[in-house]
Amino acid sequence: MNKLIITRLDGRILTALMDDTRAVQLDFEDQEPSNLGNIYIGKVKDVVPNIRAAFVDLGGGAVGYYSLEANPEPWLTSRIQARFSGKEEIVRMGTKDMAPRTPRPLRPGDEIIVQVLKDAVKTKDPVLTAELTLTGRYCVLSADPSGRKNYIRFSGKISDNDWKKKTTEFLRPAKEETFGLIVRTNAYQAPQGEILGEMSRLTQQMKQILTSAPHRTCFSLLYEEMPFYAARLRDHDAQTVDEIVTDDEEIFDRLNSYLRQEQPDMAGRLRLYKDPLLSLAKLYSIEKNLHDAIQKRVWLSSGAYLVIEQTEAMTVIDVNTGKFTGRKTMRETMRMINLEAAKETARQLRLRNLSGIILVDFINMESAEDREELLRILTGHCSGDPVKTTVVDMTRLGLVEITRKKTRRPLYEQWR
Repeated sequence: MNKLIITRLDGRILTALMDDTRAVQLDFEDQEPSNLGNIYIGKVKDVVPNIRAAFVDLGGGAVGYYSLEANPEPWLTSRIQARFSGKEEIVRMGTKDMAPRTPRPLRPGDEIIVQVLKDAVKTKDPVLTAELTLTGRYCVLSADPSGRKNYIRFSGKISDNDWKKKTTEFLRPAKEETFGLIVRTNAYQAPQGEILGEMSRLTQQMKQILTSAPHRTCFSLLYEEMPFYAARLRDHDAQTVDEIVTDDEEIFDRLNSYLRQEQPDMAGRLRLYKDPLLSLAKLYSIEKNLHDAIQKRVWLSSGAYLVIEQTEAMTVIDVNTGKFTGRKTMRETMRMINLEAAKETARQLRLRNLSGIILVDFINMESAEDREELLRILTGHCSGDPVKTTVVDMTRLGLVEITRKKTRRPLYEQWR
């Protein structure tokens, strides 16, 4: 039974997806307030032609990096004009009565709409983008200043081409022409009405953001991303979470409101834990799970173990026979250890939020059939990861290459 535990530990909010008392995924709230996903009206502070970038003041002393190469056309608030149709505000870029589409160079003092694409890291400013996105449970809606990115795309995890074709056919007539749409993995086999309903809601929300911008003051926050714990709930497949438990009344109230409005099918799974004698963190051994998740050595039930080394460039995982004492043939022994290690490797990647290049040194196997089975099993376990994870291949030296998309900092950095 999978439970999503949301509690406070050392003054910070922690989400833990638990399979009974074993952690599957752990995430801490950022120590510094995150602006990731927020949409602002910023003011161009400086334009630096030799690096093809501008620096945009977001107010309150925050300045963001804005690539002119990645964002050839900006959302200039002075050039966004709205046309009203009844009570509905509709943005129509590039029509005869609108400002010309040809973008002019950015100048200091320009007010533009931007979204935070990456949070500030150490000495690096936050990265800003002109391609605005709103994320829902089933869809991601995007708005580009040119209005030409009107695609319908699908999550790479959806491989059912017939379903994608049918979904495109019912979404295309209802989608706003100037907006792009990505259909998320959660949408697969979901009712058409729910997908259409969410797309419509995101569309109206995006129009509201754009049409209100010319009437708002500079540095205004036009859209604030939901708290990270609510986003974790939104991004989880509903079928993988049986219960949501928190011991924080404020978090409970916010989640209750969010679920009733956005995911009513999950509202009944939310529970407020109250027991003054035993904390929620103690009940589910959260601290022990955290401690185990940052250790270099991970023991397997067979007596074998993994050694996980994280470096700046990549993560290396070594499989060792350890205390394993099998009574079968050498080939079968190596096969059993490697298959068990494959399952645990996939779990550790998600648990520790490892990303980038991962090299796994499994125990050498001479049989091509066994090597193919190992790659197939490893790929199967990695496919359950909500973060895109790709098992690339096995090198001549027997190292298995894996890549995992970076979404947040690894767990050991979050916990510092």
